[in-house]
Amino acid sequence: MKGQKTDRRVKYTKMVLRESLVKLLKQKPISKITIKEICEEADINRATFYTHYSDQYDLLRQTETGLLSDINEYLAGYSFSDKDGSESIQILEKIFEYIKENADLCSVLLSDTGDISFQQEVMKIVQNQCISEWTKKSVNKELAEYIYSFAVTGSVGVVHKWLKEGMKQSARELAEMVINLTNRGISAFV
Repeated sequence: MKGQKTDRRVKYTKMVLRESLVKLLKQKPISKITIKEICEEADINRATFYTHYSDQYDLLRQTETGLLSDINEYLAGYSFSDKDGSESIQILEKIFEYIKENADLCSVLLSDTGDISFQQEVMKIVQNQCISEWTKKSVNKELAEYIYSFAVTGSVGVVHKWLKEGMKQSARELAEMVINLTNRGISAFV
């Protein structure tokens, strides 16, 4: 019983610290954020902070690692090579729902002032999945990499715009838009 209480407190503490970091990241880059500011925002003392993290970069890294792990889980077991795009729409819808549920964090991490290494890591996860699937379908690796670059750059741009404009479309609508643009290009809409 005591272990569960402690575990809940630890989860709460980490959640509050993450939320405080996100709030501060909306105002300035990680290099300008101090432990003192994070602790004041979270209403937690510095000793508690150092129990869980070595510095603000460690907090950011662990936060990003959690997000990457979740994204990896969503992608596991899905194929991006389905002809009609239905499975691709399902996985993108799940990812976009996740992004919407974590909009504050995702908008900060995926913004122009966000951590570029995080953005690259997200792209690498998706790249490995897509290229692996496409090369199974006898698309040569070099062409698969070009297709991936085109698709992911556009998709990230769409997600940026979606987050910036308040996520007016549903996750499903956005997923369908991305799949249509990727599979049929601009001609699907014009």
